[in-house]
Amino acid sequence: MKERMPFAMPIVGGLVLLALVLFVLPDSLFSGFGINRHAGGVSESERVAGSIKTEDETGSGLATFDPLAAQWAALMARLGSKNARPNETLLSFDSAEAMKAFLDRADEAGLKILGKIDALNMVRVGYDDLNDLRDDMRAHPGDYAGAGPNYLVQIPTVPSLENRPEQREVGFDDGALAFMGVKGDISTWGKGVTIAILDTGVTAHPAFTNGRVTSIDIGMGLTGTSDADGHGTAVASLAGGGMTGAAGVAPAANLLSIRVTDSDGVSDLFTLAQGIQTAVDAGAKVINISLGAYNDSSVLSRMIDYADRHGSIIVAAAGNDQSSTMTWPAANPLVISVGAVDAVGQQVSFSNSGENLSATAPGLGLNAAWPGGQIVSFDGTSGSAPLMSGAIASMLSLNPKLTARQAASLVTTYSADAGAPGPDPRYGNGTVDIGYALNFGNTAYLDPSISSQYFHPDENSMEFVVQNRSGSGVSSLTLDINAAGVSQSIAVPFLQAGERWSYTVPIDQARLTTETQLQYSSRLRLPAGLTDVNPGNNGKMSVVFKPTVAAP
Repeated sequence: MKERMPFAMPIVGGLVLLALVLFVLPDSLFSGFGINRHAGGVSESERVAGSIKTEDETGSGLATFDPLAAQWAALMARLGSKNARPNETLLSFDSAEAMKAFLDRADEAGLKILGKIDALNMVRVGYDDLNDLRDDMRAHPGDYAGAGPNYLVQIPTVPSLENRPEQREVGFDDGALAFMGVKGDISTWGKGVTIAILDTGVTAHPAFTNGRVTSIDIGMGLTGTSDADGHGTAVASLAGGGMTGAAGVAPAANLLSIRVTDSDGVSDLFTLAQGIQTAVDAGAKVINISLGAYNDSSVLSRMIDYADRHGSIIVAAAGNDQSSTMTWPAANPLVISVGAVDAVGQQVSFSNSGENLSATAPGLGLNAAWPGGQIVSFDGTSGSAPLMSGAIASMLSLNPKLTARQAASLVTTYSADAGAPGPDPRYGNGTVDIGYALNFGNTAYLDPSISSQYFHPDENSMEFVVQNRSGSGVSSLTLDINAAGVSQSIAVPFLQAGERWSYTVPIDQARLTTETQLQYSSRLRLPAGLTDVNPGNNGKMSVVFKPTVAAP
């Protein structure tokens, strides 16, 4: 043993010195790894006790302390995620000077610069050997603020399926605008407002006239060549199409197409963040993102903050995975997240839910533009989001003094209550009703409605929800109900503007077992002398099916 000491001592001394150098790296560096240097992961007592050890590079088995071991293990695990771009990392820096210094030395350090966002002091980096990045961090510990994966933005793997009752779903065809309370001449809706479409690109189509579509290339090209690249064209038409059979909510809006997907229809959070900044800097007040991922990242959250500070609102699809978890960026609280309903107001079975869900909009069987001058039937929260974007743009054009966030708040606050009374994870604040949002303070506007027939499977009951979407109070309403062949009429109490009231009846479980399905309908009657501006929402019909038993 004594004969080996003179050889071992310099190695131990050098590695301990290296450990001490690593130990003084700033806490902010590890915030990007998801682990704080002094909280969680590795405690100070563990360092002193030497519980974290690594084998030396000679392979002799000699071990020493490595304070970065846990942090690097966590980072490498995240970089290796199947939901992230391989051999890439996103780096953030404490200052513009620190970022410039890194850019100047990156090539020599063996790191490839794939992109940068100056506004965030963030760089997208490719690497062949992650040790090259570790070596640079060790050599320049004061420069770095964080590091993490570049997560993919695409149709993600389903995390968990909610158990939802069976229902009959009805598509919209060209009836989505009427469902949202759009009436009369809307040819000027959206005028002077730019809606950015961050998607697969928008192709030329008769739905877009007078040069209203412009495109910006952020490195992904303008449009793709595969059939799947029609997605962006369909999305744009629902927001601002101006063609019979493929009409959008804001047909006079300027549409800014920013392609963020590659040839496989896949994007990533860094590219999406670049697209958001480009849209904001180009003056888009409404930014539509009908894409999503199940991973968040600081590059995305910081860019959402950037958009908010500059007066732009982001609208995003909640996701199509029948999940209780929304995709990002929809899950960000600053984003207007949109789920899907069918033509009878039910949450569509595929639509994701979430506590931060803002609202719902039509999302099944929507008429939409498609490359080649086609009109297709389009499903998904990808279609619901641009209908919301068009609604916000229209509100801005009709009320120029509003900010984008104020316009979005009006559309979501003054929406048609859906599901159980009040906000909930399946419908958010309700379903977009532009007529209501435009007339919430108009005392001459009369629109009492049946907002929903909501089946409570746990309580075995059907709840009929009445909402007064008028600009003033309404009295003497009557609710007629036919509950599986049993009729009754109920006097509705006086309802203030915006007030809700509901009535519940039990489900005849014995009959349901025998007949396999029961039908429920309702109709709202107004007293003589009152004219409803939207009588189409005064009736509902729904079917309750016999519960299915899952196979063992």
